[in-house]
Amino acid sequence: MNSSQITTAQRIKAIIGGSIGNLVEWYDWYAYAAFAIYFSHSFFPDSDLTAQLLNTAGIFAVGFLMRPVGGWLFGSIADKIGRKKAMTLSVLLMSFGSLLIAFTPTYKTIGVLAPALLLLARLLQGLSVGGEYGVSATYLSEMATEDRRGFYSSFQYVTLIGGQLIALGIQLILQKLLLTESQLEEWGWRIPFIIGAMLSVIALYLRSSLHETEAFENKKEVSEQKKGTLKELLKHPKALLTVVGLTLGGTLAFYTYTTYMQKFLVNTVHLTKEQSTLISFISLFIFACLQPVFGALSDKIGRRPLLLSFGILGTLFTYPLLSALSATTSMWGAFFLIMAALIIVSGYTSINAVVKAELFPSEVRALGVGLPYALTVAIFGGSAEYIALWLKQMEMEHYFYWYITACIFFSLVVYSRMKDTKDNSELDKD
Repeated sequence: MNSSQITTAQRIKAIIGGSIGNLVEWYDWYAYAAFAIYFSHSFFPDSDLTAQLLNTAGIFAVGFLMRPVGGWLFGSIADKIGRKKAMTLSVLLMSFGSLLIAFTPTYKTIGVLAPALLLLARLLQGLSVGGEYGVSATYLSEMATEDRRGFYSSFQYVTLIGGQLIALGIQLILQKLLLTESQLEEWGWRIPFIIGAMLSVIALYLRSSLHETEAFENKKEVSEQKKGTLKELLKHPKALLTVVGLTLGGTLAFYTYTTYMQKFLVNTVHLTKEQSTLISFISLFIFACLQPVFGALSDKIGRRPLLLSFGILGTLFTYPLLSALSATTSMWGAFFLIMAALIIVSGYTSINAVVKAELFPSEVRALGVGLPYALTVAIFGGSAEYIALWLKQMEMEHYFYWYITACIFFSLVVYSRMKDTKDNSELDKD
């Protein structure tokens, strides 16, 4: 079917189907981060809260190490046999990882096997999420019309954030309506992982009825040796390095203000767990709503102005915002500071998927989007919590603020030197 023959309803159905699967994957991934404050003691025998969080953050970071493998494996599958099949397989793998966490006994019951099984589950989830990003970013970008690519592809981060919102929403319901804190710490933290496995079944059904993209169908006659291979990908070194550079600062800022922020509010700002969860939920909801707005704006003015805005504002205001946040005593003061940071980060998150997709030809697009991104996220995004907590334990937490600033500045240099992909898109050649 030619792209001009695809109706708006069919296109929206494809975007929703791909996005909901993405949402479920990211819910499973973030449930670990959201509930770590409750289950960390179950897997690590230590009375110090920071030390327990450091251990769980370490396993969170190790899960990121599998993401490049997932980016390579599922990117290759997507470029060789189709975007749809790769997205279906990734959901199945994530479901298995969630079930493993849900039913792993505690350290008191099975000793060191408990953190070992937790580690295995995170490795499987890391493999799944590593593949999910590149494939879903490619799928959403290829299904969009030329004049609305920024808008459509922004829904990847809407669902990515949405997965975290569902995790936090379930946490709020359990905290305020259903369970006591002791029940949450004893067994209640297992509930979200069971829910995640159940949601994966729904996502699997939705993805089974998706249409394959025209860009992939058009390249079916291309030699198998040229589709989804590292050898072919390495013929695009500039695009690969661009993905690394434009991702570095953005992913670190994103994980700091989303995944790590809940722990920061409890451990540094000294708000209650319930307050930190509520702040995170409200700010992330608004953040999710902003993504299509910024994405649509990029369709009008280009991708580069948004990236430059993030780079400049992030370089100038990261240290002041985090310093003010660490010193605040007001719950709503903390909310407005986080919201200001998330508005800045939206210049990156809303369009990073489409920018990467616009850099590569279709025969290596999913691999090109997924692998260098996953490598960068594994190094900088995955280690964000661990570095932050380690520096706090060393009583040098403010160095973390400078670290984020430096990484954003590095990305700013890349943004200033790259062409606007909206006007130089490989997607136009499909």
